[in-house]
Amino acid sequence: MNNCTILPNEVFQIHLSANALAIYSYLRRLADPETHQCWPSYANIAGTFGCSTRTVAKYVAELCETELITIEPTTVTTADGSKWNGNLRYTLLPIRRAVSLFHGRQLAKLDAARVRKMQPRKQTPHAEYVAARSAHKPEELPL
Repeated sequence: MNNCTILPNEVFQIHLSANALAIYSYLRRLADPETHQCWPSYANIAGTFGCSTRTVAKYVAELCETELITIEPTTVTTADGSKWNGNLRYTLLPIRRAVSLFHGRQLAKLDAARVRKMQPRKQTPHAEYVAARSAHKPEELPL
């Protein structure tokens, strides 16, 4: 299988958006098999998927947040010695790490929901509620 990109099944467990998944698979296709790094520009990724560079930035941020990738700025030194910003360096991280992070966040959400559910709600007596809702002051009209 020389001309295909294989995605690990675990990547489907972390609820990525479809566009983030597409960009992840593209980065995986471009990444060096030993270093797991690649350097495509936002413009190249946007051209591949027919979207804007802002859209690419949004989904790259999603991939960073889920810890599937890291990004680092690079610089390029020209022949005359001036430095320019280069493309971002994308490093693909181990998928198990992202899955573990996702499950940890899910458990934290469940714990927070459980704590909220266990906290007693402040009950307002019916008479106070009715008085508060009906006690409005008449507006004064300017003369």
